[in-house]
Amino acid sequence: MAQTPPTTVRLPPLFITNSAHQVCYQRAIPNTTSPTIQSRMPSREATHAGSWYSDHEPTLSSQLEKWLAQVPDELPGIGRLPIAGARVIIAPHAGYAYSGPCAAWAYKALDLSKAKRIFLLGPSHHHHLSTLALPQLTSYKTPLSPDPLPLDTDLITHLLSTTSTNTHFTTMSPPVDSAEHSLELHLPYIHHLLRTLYPTRAPAAYPRLVPMMVGSTSPATEAAFGALLAPYLADDTNAFVVSSDFCHWGLRFGYTYYLPVPAASSTTTTTTRGTATGAAEARAAIDAVSGGGAFKARSRMLGGGAGVPLIHESISACDVACMRAIASGETELFLDALRRTGNTVCGRHPIGVVMAGLEAVRRSQGEGERDGDGDGDGDGDGLQKSKFYFVRYERSSDVVAAGESSVSYVSAFTVL
Repeated sequence: MAQTPPTTVRLPPLFITNSAHQVCYQRAIPNTTSPTIQSRMPSREATHAGSWYSDHEPTLSSQLEKWLAQVPDELPGIGRLPIAGARVIIAPHAGYAYSGPCAAWAYKALDLSKAKRIFLLGPSHHHHLSTLALPQLTSYKTPLSPDPLPLDTDLITHLLSTTSTNTHFTTMSPPVDSAEHSLELHLPYIHHLLRTLYPTRAPAAYPRLVPMMVGSTSPATEAAFGALLAPYLADDTNAFVVSSDFCHWGLRFGYTYYLPVPAASSTTTTTTRGTATGAAEARAAIDAVSGGGAFKARSRMLGGGAGVPLIHESISACDVACMRAIASGETELFLDALRRTGNTVCGRHPIGVVMAGLEAVRRSQGEGERDGDGDGDGDGDGLQKSKFYFVRYERSSDVVAAGESSVSYVSAFTVL
């Protein structure tokens, strides 16, 4: 099979998928409202309810409860869930039929007990921008209550006043906000956790949200925004939700990277629970998956012979290399994994912003600091602070034929 050298693959600005993972290209929705808070509208509707997830409150509540209940109450090497101090998570944003169960692993680990504010960072799938955009609205609706979730409009106003060249926020118009799914798909889980934690409170009294749409940002821009967010990451009254799916593989996604030989065994399974990934281990994983390339469209089947990986095994190895790079805590390693495999991690820019912020927190608090005495009792003990631990990895299907496709999902948390 002819191979082409691996190249850096960046999804087009108009790359979008629907709940069935059908990819299409459509005109960008214009950001018709100027970046000002003067024209704030009251609430964003749950525009993807009824298609990407249920718009029926009893059904949606039952699904969320079921998926959370399916996650073990205790994880080996980590402890009981939620993990005290686990204030930052990575979770997927596909239709709930595909990614809902995987997302439950991150949300069951998330500690909101001290949260007064929840930052939500997600990629832009249809509106091109090279910075971060904030809402012009005051609240976001979900099917779980007639009352919407409140936004922290005071902080949003403050952030919009930031004048630094490298950290210039813009706003997303209501049409742009309503069309984007990467933020909305997290709202039911957040709403469910908050009403469980605060059963007597009205939603207006919940911790306030700070949604951020992250565009096609450069590494320098991500580092600058990470530095800006670092004080908020260090503050234990803030929680962060990072929205990302992982590999989008298939001809219809324009990505068919394939490893013709098996990757090292260390990269064919998910990151070991309770064990931090070091930089050397991450580099080895990246090196192991860097020898592939795109296959010809006429190819019908890949893998399955003696010593030849199946397509989904190749996808898994590339995803795990990216997970190990993220878990190392070194942004440069994550960028290197993306450059060398072109892995279509759609939330790579939000992940990059938060990784840069966590690196800044580690520099200020002491590199490699661990929490507690390492007894793994569910209090975050023994876990390396500000580095991600991946607890779940899934794919929408196991691809074996060239005409098939899949999307990958992960759940991760970090303790601060």
